[in-house]
Amino acid sequence: MIEDLRKKLDKHKARVDYKYKLYDAKIQELDLGITIPPQIRKRYRAVLGWCSKSVDVLADRLVFKEFQNDNFDLNTIFNLNNPDVLFDSAILSALIGSCCFIYISQDADGQARLQVIEGSNATGEIDPITGLLKEGYAVLDRDKNGAPISEAYFLPDRTEFYYKQKRIMSGKNKAQVPCLVPIIHRPDAVRPFGRSRITRPAIYFQQHAKRTLERADVTAEFYSFPQKYVVGLSQDAEPMEKWKATVSSFLQFTKDTDGSVPKLGQFTQPSMSPFTEQLRTLASGFAGETGLTLDDLGFITDNPSSAEAIKASHETLRVAARKAQRCFGSGFLNVGYVARCLEDGFPYRRNQFYQTKPKWYPVFEPDVSTLSGIGDAAIKINQAIPEYFDKESLSDLTGIDHG
Repeated sequence: MIEDLRKKLDKHKARVDYKYKLYDAKIQELDLGITIPPQIRKRYRAVLGWCSKSVDVLADRLVFKEFQNDNFDLNTIFNLNNPDVLFDSAILSALIGSCCFIYISQDADGQARLQVIEGSNATGEIDPITGLLKEGYAVLDRDKNGAPISEAYFLPDRTEFYYKQKRIMSGKNKAQVPCLVPIIHRPDAVRPFGRSRITRPAIYFQQHAKRTLERADVTAEFYSFPQKYVVGLSQDAEPMEKWKATVSSFLQFTKDTDGSVPKLGQFTQPSMSPFTEQLRTLASGFAGETGLTLDDLGFITDNPSSAEAIKASHETLRVAARKAQRCFGSGFLNVGYVARCLEDGFPYRRNQFYQTKPKWYPVFEPDVSTLSGIGDAAIKINQAIPEYFDKESLSDLTGIDHG
């Protein structure tokens, strides 16, 4: 029922919105310090984009190529729906919120239209076998306060549209599958709607690093102007202006009536090294959690590396990218399946698309030396097994499109 799905969306919306705010670096955590006064801490609010970096580094390496053995001409459907934006938008949204949804409709000419809806505005009951929805719900428009205005309830045989929670129309669904398809990142039996790239450990490391930067900013003020003191001044001496005493390069003191001479002193200057070391330690923890390197987070560790060295240092990221390709590829195939059923007005069976395979560009673009190595290897393998490597297989390895 639509009421159950509304409650389900309300339950998960806050968490997805929180992940988006983390990605946009708009989250300001509660003050946890016990030494710096709150009014001082508010002046040194730190902003850190490590969570954004962990998402973007993976999203930028996931580039969808095409469908192989495209018996139902799914490539044409996607090519007519601005694929450069559609795929990137769906991948980015799924990495942030663990999943997103693609709403499939038809234009006046009967062509399929694909629209990405983020996980905070759609939900449904998923079929764990096919990855399609049994029923779905999406908020198509909200008012300035975030309350739903336009809603859609997706069923296998029809799609119902609501305006301010009142049903206004119902359209027949010839695909016999809900026209809302999930794109999920790393689903499993416990979490069928996947897991976000912004994990709890990653959030902890970023929050701790932000507090470290705030403490460093406050300490830097004392580092720039060390605290000084004067002892032995007469009680009749005129009070000295604090700012003048801080910035003046020369101060003059005279003896008092008893002939005593004031003594000047300076407190030990604080060091910034502990903050740098702590920040680096937190960056190492964040990099280990997300599969990045310290170079990705702005800590230069070595001379510029070759393409092979960069690939080796990002082995964890490469494995995560391959896993994401498998998850997203299945989702995009489901989108093409439902769109083709809708365009043709015929409910094809899902297992009729088993020969169609999604293909991706390589996670790491090969440099000239890598291309040379691939060429030499292909020649030797083809000598041993004639025509083992063809244009298709070499294109998959190199990422270079063949004529």
